[in-house]
Amino acid sequence: MTKNLVNCSPREFFKQTNKIRKAAANWLTVTKIMEIRKHLPTIDDNATEDERRAAMSQQIKRNAGEILDSILDSHPDETAELLGLCCFIDPDDLDNHSMGELLGSVGEMLGSREVVDFFISLARLGNTDISAIASL
Repeated sequence: MTKNLVNCSPREFFKQTNKIRKAAANWLTVTKIMEIRKHLPTIDDNATEDERRAAMSQQIKRNAGEILDSILDSHPDETAELLGLCCFIDPDDLDNHSMGELLGSVGEMLGSREVVDFFISLARLGNTDISAIASL
């Protein structure tokens, strides 16, 4: 099995996590995922609750399609780089690995509650005013 964040040493984990953090920030910027998620439907003021729900459901589907177009079609290099980093694969060496190898290793990583919790904690920390942490 390919090395990933589940089966590496603690020092490797922290160094690689920081690489992933930086690549993920770039990936979110270039793919514009966060902006796409904010797209809302135009709903008439007189719309019924069912019409509002249907409009939101359609918008969610459009947003999901737009996100997939961005990450898979418009920005495949950045997406592949991010997946590769989760498996300690240098972006220049990605073509020497199969998608099955990458997806299996990433799947193992995402199946690790500890790794996922660590990334959730990092994301929360990123959304926290650092001065509040310093005052603790």
